[in-house]
Amino acid sequence: MSGNLQPRTLKVVAVSGSLQRPSRTLVLVEALLAALGRAVPIEVHLIELGTVAPLLAGALYRGQLPAAAEAEIAAIESADVLLVASPVYRATYTGLFKHLFDFVHHEALVDVPVLLAATGGSERHALVIDHQLRPLFSFFQARTLPIGVYATETDFDGYSLASPALQARVALAVERAVPLLHTLPAQAQVAEPLAA
Repeated sequence: MSGNLQPRTLKVVAVSGSLQRPSRTLVLVEALLAALGRAVPIEVHLIELGTVAPLLAGALYRGQLPAAAEAEIAAIESADVLLVASPVYRATYTGLFKHLFDFVHHEALVDVPVLLAATGGSERHALVIDHQLRPLFSFFQARTLPIGVYATETDFDGYSLASPALQARVALAVERAVPLLHTLPAQAQVAEPLAA
């Protein structure tokens, strides 16, 4: 009987940690979103750090954020699924990427699935996903998904994703993520009729 239920649309909040546009990090985010959207019904809210970062400037506490920045933090906290990507800068994600997540409540992302991605100048930084991003989201008690996606400049032709190996990695990341996302609609479908 449960097989007849339509899977609910998942709210995916994607954070592109690049400060520039055009951006290879954003291209990678869009490729992951497209692959995810082919696999499950999604509604996307995209946050580009280059747009939101000026709103964070000078704010030490969340109460000091302007309404537009507060709305982006609230979107992150209400996500069914997070997709986060950062360019590598001096062996880690950018400071402004971390500053954005410093405003997120420490219990808001418990058990939220997080798909991790990063871009860098060379393969030397490929471990940024496991050594930097996973620990950050482990602090939030989020569920980082099994496969992260790392891309270098050689994976792109300008600002187009050109590498078949990277395309395969994107597909594998989504393939491995989907079974873990199927548990989310079942939980919500039980709760929604009770609230009506």
